[in-house]
Formats: sequence, structure tokens, C-alpha cells
Amino acid sequence: MSHRALPFIFLLIDEIIYIYGIQHVFICNSLFLCRYFQARTLWIEQISMLSSTSIPFSQRSKRLDDNIRTVVRGQTNVGQDGRQALEEAQKAIQQLFGKIKDIKDKAEKSEQMVKEITRDIKQLDHAKRHLTTSITTLNHLHMLAGGVDSLEAMTRRRQYGEVANLLQGVMNVLEHFHKYMGIPQIRQLSERVKAAQTELGQQILADFEEAFPSQGTKRPGGPSNVLRDACLVANILDPRIKQEIMKKFIKQHLSEYLVLFQENQDVAWLDKIDRRYAWIKRQLVDYEEKYGCMFPREWYMAERIAVEFCHVTRTELAKIMRTRAKEIEVKLLLFAIQRTTNFEGFLAKRFSGCTLTDGTLPKKPKAPDNPFHGIVSKCFEPHLYVYIESQDKNLGELIDRFVADFKAQGPPKPNTDEGGAVLPSCADLFVYYKKCMVQCSQLSTGEPMIALTTIFQKYLREYAWKILSGNLPKTTTSSGGLTISSLLKEKEGSEVAKFTLEELCLICSILSTAEYCLATTQQLEEKLKEKVDVSLIERINLTGEMDTFSTVISSSIQLLVQDLDAACDPALTAMSKMQWQNVEHVGDQSPYVTSVILHIKQNVPIIRDNLASTRKYFTQFCIKFANSFIPKFITHLFKCKPISMVGAEQLLLDTHSLKMVLLDLPSIGSQVVRKAPASYTKIVVKGMTRAEMILKVVMAPHEPLVVFVDNYIKLLTDCNTETFQKILDMKGLKRSEQSSMLELLRQRLPVPPSGVESAGSLSLMAPTPEQESSRIRKLEKLIKKRL
Repeated sequence: MSHRALPFIFLLIDEIIYIYGIQHVFICNSLFLCRYFQARTLWIEQISMLSSTSIPFSQRSKRLDDNIRTVVRGQTNVGQDGRQALEEAQKAIQQLFGKIKDIKDKAEKSEQMVKEITRDIKQLDHAKRHLTTSITTLNHLHMLAGGVDSLEAMTRRRQYGEVANLLQGVMNVLEHFHKYMGIPQIRQLSERVKAAQTELGQQILADFEEAFPSQGTKRPGGPSNVLRDACLVANILDPRIKQEIMKKFIKQHLSEYLVLFQENQDVAWLDKIDRRYAWIKRQLVDYEEKYGCMFPREWYMAERIAVEFCHVTRTELAKIMRTRAKEIEVKLLLFAIQRTTNFEGFLAKRFSGCTLTDGTLPKKPKAPDNPFHGIVSKCFEPHLYVYIESQDKNLGELIDRFVADFKAQGPPKPNTDEGGAVLPSCADLFVYYKKCMVQCSQLSTGEPMIALTTIFQKYLREYAWKILSGNLPKTTTSSGGLTISSLLKEKEGSEVAKFTLEELCLICSILSTAEYCLATTQQLEEKLKEKVDVSLIERINLTGEMDTFSTVISSSIQLLVQDLDAACDPALTAMSKMQWQNVEHVGDQSPYVTSVILHIKQNVPIIRDNLASTRKYFTQFCIKFANSFIPKFITHLFKCKPISMVGAEQLLLDTHSLKMVLLDLPSIGSQVVRKAPASYTKIVVKGMTRAEMILKVVMAPHEPLVVFVDNYIKLLTDCNTETFQKILDMKGLKRSEQSSMLELLRQRLPVPPSGVESAGSLSLMAPTPEQESSRIRKLEKLIKKRL
């Protein structure tokens, strides 16, 4: 068979496989497929070797056909072999099930046999367990009985060292018989143990009473081994025995202290408080040398002695200070407090504070690093009013000294390089405040801190009144209020009295100082709230004092504004008195404008340089001046009447010049030009634009009436009959002419500005008369030329 025919044969075989698989069981199908794929794989491998062998192609093809034919013929017996194998497998499975059933039956019989064999063994195990328990219980009973006998004998002989070990063992053994207390013999042994414990406790207390008698100050020569072992026994007995031993020893150890520092003794007073602490330090050293080894370390006897000394000292000091309260001076009180807090610090370094229990130590939450803080010094708190009164007096003297220094030294020198100088007295005041606050917080964080806060508030207000407001340039008025009007006296009809350079710098310095005080007072309030007890935080409030400093700032700014504003008044008065109907041509800016600009250039740079450190308040000054000057300018503008067309043009030119100067006011005269704040620019543009619109309405022809009224409504958004009549007065119209125009305005006012325009209305910037149009164009060119 040719190898070229193999692909077609394989196709034919694929079809046969499909049919064969449908008609036969799966196993036959699988064997056939296996053989078939082996033949096809072999053919593919042979084909791949054609290019790499020297055997002629015809021979290789013939050999390949023979191999495939052999493989295919071997498939003919697969079906029969498969069925035979399946039958054999079924038989084997049936045999396997039979054997499994036999094994299961035998296993059940074996289990039953094992149960019968082990039944007796379990009984023996239970018997052994009970026997073991009985033997153990008998051994414990023997040990308990022998131990109780030995315990009673050792107790009588005061063999506390042996008793300590034996007693603990007896008590451990006795625990095993709690469930057998119904047996009389066991109950009797338990009662004997309790009796022995009671006897031991009484005997040990008697031994300590003999060694350390409550009466008198005589002490044994050295530590006793018997007492040392007795302490070990006391650790095992009722805790009350241990507490009683410690109480007796500490009381005896401090008995000398109570005698030496009785209330009637000279060394008991506060000026010799150091001797108290020196005495306890010596006693602690004496204890360590003589009795340090007698008491167990876990009793912390040295610390307990120190703590009891503190409690006694606090009580004794409180009693003697109540008796001699009138003799307590602030220096003496602070001396005693300082020495006491130093001693409390010494205790914190030497002891851990583990013996302090709830209720023995006054609550001092502000000193968590020192568990002994306040253990003695708490007694001084009721007398801290002496300290508070002293601080009240000291602060009063400090304020008086500030006032005297200011009068002696005069106002601060002008400081244009670094801004307005903050008065040094305010820094001194707050440094003293900080010292007082820290000192008082070490003494108490309770009510005394609230009292000190009240003192702080008092002198913050006094500083604001006496040092700041009190040194602002004075004025004399009928009401006594702070105003500039009385300072602005006319000189030679046109000049007014202004603040000098020194006075302007003083105002700026006071303003800067008030701002510093405002910020520092807020910080002071936060610090006081950190120091005071949590329950008292709500009582710390310095808002009123901060408002006082804010008032000083506002007053200072108002003085600066009024000074510059009043300096411009003569120029505005001169503007309103000019004969504007006689102006024949539009020239340079008018002299009154030059005067206003001169005053602005004189004052503003000084104020700006002295408020360099408080820029936001300089911006407030600019805004307040604009809000004051522009309405006043418009008021004087209405006084300019009658006005000719040329006069109105000149006024419009002057108004535009002033507008440009005002827009540049924040940086005028400065080498560094900054863009003016948007809030300030908005005020200037709005106010001066209104002045320009008024003049443009004045310049417009009043005929036809409808056009004139409509243009007035369009240009002045805040139009009203009062303003309209003032404009008519500026134009020089008679009352008879004004009545009809006012009536027409009243009729047109309800109409919204967007609906006012009609076909016959003309723009104000392009009036109908040719002459008016040319004049306005000429004025615009002149303004552009100046800019």
C-alpha cells in the first residue's frame, strides 16, 4: 500500500470507529481507538524520518504499510477479549464481597470476646484508683496530724523559722480535706490549726510590742532574728496581723518626731520646715542600717515610714497654720512650699509609690510623674490666698511702674524700618504672668488657679486702659469720649492741627501692642485651661479682655482715619466754595486736589511703615478712610452750585484724579508696589464711580426732560428724589423748572432700569446737541493724556 493512500485510509477508519463505537461496549471501543492512534502516530513518525535516512523511499513506504497492516489486523480480536475480561472482573468482585462479609462477622465476634476479657481488668483499675486515693489521703492525714502536733510544739518554743515552713505545708495539706469536714477527726484537726494560727498571731504581736513598746521612745539595740522569722510567719497568717505589726513599728518609729515638732515648739513653724525633712531623712538611713534586714522586702517598710511621716506632717502643718494664720507671709509661705515640693521630689526619686492607696494621697492630676506630689504640700492650698493677694499687689505695682516709665521715657521713637514698635512693657507683663501661672500650678490646680485668673483679667484691663488707651493722643470734648474733632482747630482759615510724626508713630505702636496683647491673651487662656483641673476649665474665660484690646485697636485705627480725614476737610471746603459757574476752560487738576493728595502722601507712608508687622490693620485703616472720605467728598460735591458745563468737566477731571490716588493709596510712596486688596478697591471704585456719574448727569442737557430723567435713573442705581433735586441745584435750575422734572422722576422711578429705555431716549455719553458731544470727547482726551 502506498503511503499516499494512508490519509484516506485513516479517514475511512475514523468512520468505522464511529459506527463500531455505537454498536459495542465502551471497553472495546477504547482498545480499538488505542491501537488505531498507535498506528497513526507511528505513521507520522515514519513520515518525519523520510528526510533524514538513506533508505529508498519506496522501501520505507512498504515497511510502513506492513506495520500499519499488522496493527490493524491485531484489532480484530479486541472485542472478544474485552467481553471476556469484563466477565472475569465481575466474578472477582463477587468473590471479594463474600470475603469482606466473612471478615466483618469475625471482627464482631472478636470485639465481643475482648469486652468479656477486659471486664475484670476495668474492675481492677477502679479498685487500684480507689486504693491509691485512700493511701494518699491516709498519708495526708498522717502528715496533717503530725504537722499539727509539731506546729503547736514549735509555737510554744517560738521557733518561728521552722513554723513558717511547716505552717504553709500544713495549710496546703488541710486544703485536701475541705470535703471531709463532716468527719469529726478531720474537723478537730482543722480547729487545732486555726487555734495555732490565732495563738501565733497573738504571740507575734506580743513579741513586737515588747520589742517596740508604744509608750516611750526607747528602741532595741539591733534587729532580732526571732522577729525576722516572725515576719515570715505573719506573711502566712491573717493579713491583719501583718498590718498591725507595720502599724505598731511605724508608730513607734515616728513617736520621737511628734514630740520634737509639737505645735508649741519653735522648730514646728514654717521657717524651720527644713528640719522636719532632715529628721525623716536621718530616720530612713537609721532604719536601713538597723532594721532593713528584719522586715521582708515586699513589705516596703521604708516607704511606708516615709508615707506615714507625710500624712502626719500634712496634718500637723495644717493645724499650726490655722492657729497662726495671721503670721503667714507670702515669702514664708513660698519658702515652705518650695522646700516641701523639693522633699516630695526626693521621695519620688527614692521610692516607687507602690504603697500609696486610694484615699491616702490628695488628688493632683497635673503631676503624674511624681506620685508623691501634694502628699504634704496639699496643706498649703487653703492659705494660697496670701499668695494671690501678693500677686495682686505686685501686679498693681508693676502697672504703676509701666505708667511712670512711659511718662519718664516718652513715646517710642519712630520706627519706619521694622514697623511700629511694640511697647516693651507688654512683654514684661506676660512674662510675669507666665511665672505666676507656673508657680501657682505647682501649688494648686484648683480654686487658687481660678483666683489667679481673676487677677490676670483685672490687670489685663488695667494695662489696656492705663498704658494703651490712656496714652493715645488726648482730646477734650463735652462727653469725654475719644474723638479727633477737638484736635482739628482751624489755623488761618485753611490749615488744621494734625498729629505730629511722633504722635502717629505712638498710635501705631499702641495699635501693634494691642494686637500683641490680643494674641497673647488668647494663648494665656489656653495655657490656663491646660493647667487647671478639668472640672474648672469652663470657668476660665478671657473673652472680655480680648474684646478690650480689640476696642483699643479700633480706637487707634479710628484716630488715624479721623486725622487724615480732617486734614482733607479744608481742601474739600475750598472745593465747595469755588465759583464753578465762572470756570472758562478745563486745565490741570485743581489746587484742592493737590492738597488732598499732599496730605495722603504725608500720612499714609508713615502709617503703613509703622503697621508693617500688622498688615491687616493697615488694610482696615485704608478701608475705613475710603468709607469716610468718599461720602464726605460727595457731600461737598453737592455743595458746588451752580456749575457750568466747563466747571462740571473740571470737577470730573478732579474726581478721576482723586479716584486714581485712592486706588493707589495702600502703596503710595512705597518703593515696593503691591496690588491693593480687592475689598478696598471695590469700595473706592463703587464710591468714586458714583461721584463721576453724578457729574455726568450734571453735564447732560436737561432737555428733553424724559431723556434727562431716564439717563439719571440709568446712571445712578441708588437714585431718589433727594439726590435728583441736589443735581438740579448743581445745574442751577430754578425751583419752578425743578417741579416738573421731579414729578416726571416720580412717575418713572417704579419702572425697572432695564425697561426705562425707549426709542426716544439718548445715551448720556452721546447727547443730541453737537456741542455737548464735542466737549465730552475733549474731556476724555484730556483725562487720557494725564493718565
